[in-house]
Amino acid sequence: MYARETRVLPGFGLSLGYTLIYLSLIVLIPISAVFIKTFEMTLDEFWAAVASPRVVASYKLTFGASLLAAAINVVFGSLLAWAITRYTFPGRKLVDALIDLPFALPTAVAGIALTAIYAKNGWLGQFLEPLGIKIAFGPPGVLVALVFIGLPFVVRTIQPVLEDLDAEYEEAAASLGASRWQAVTRIVAPALLPPLLTGFALAFARAVGEYGSVIFIAGNIPMVSEITPLMIITKLEQYDYRGATAIASVMLVISFLLLLIVNGLQSWSSKRTGRTV
Repeated sequence: MYARETRVLPGFGLSLGYTLIYLSLIVLIPISAVFIKTFEMTLDEFWAAVASPRVVASYKLTFGASLLAAAINVVFGSLLAWAITRYTFPGRKLVDALIDLPFALPTAVAGIALTAIYAKNGWLGQFLEPLGIKIAFGPPGVLVALVFIGLPFVVRTIQPVLEDLDAEYEEAAASLGASRWQAVTRIVAPALLPPLLTGFALAFARAVGEYGSVIFIAGNIPMVSEITPLMIITKLEQYDYRGATAIASVMLVISFLLLLIVNGLQSWSSKRTGRTV
């Protein structure tokens, strides 16, 4: 007789069942409800709801600003993570704590604060406005808000990797004649690529669904600074539930495809890094 296979962690069946039930209640059933409600529409009704010029303009702003904000956060979030990980300076712990502020701050409060700063008579806006730089109540305001709420995702994803990456490898490369740029590109960058892609995906996903911090600073001008979540809220306020779910389903599909591409790149980079090492 064959010996019965034993698992290191018991209770796999129970844990898997609980996980599937919890995932279904929290994620799968609500998403399914969106698509089921959308399928009640005819093709012409669906197209009229999701392809009107005003809605298309909101797609362009939402996804375009989200992608740009995530890219900006990857650059400056990496620099910030590098500074607080590799260097010791006065106020370092305070800076490290402030990174998590967008997590704790209510989104409406963040939107009001950003508007107070970048409005025409705000702390910074009063100096930018004479230069012809208008941030609040336009697409730049949307970008600023999305950068603000997405920064912690990038920093907190990269920071543990930098902490685990021993600086001795960089010092060894330098002792062998490698320049600083060569040490960064050949030692640090390959290890950071997977978490960079993860941080980008998290920041992008957070930005696509952001509402509270954006509506205050955006101005919500039709065809100019309206985001797609606002269009969904507007449809709901008009009791157009099928139109709201139709727009939501388009956002779900586009977001899923973009995240699938990013996760595919992350998997490829992880395998490539593993072969390199």
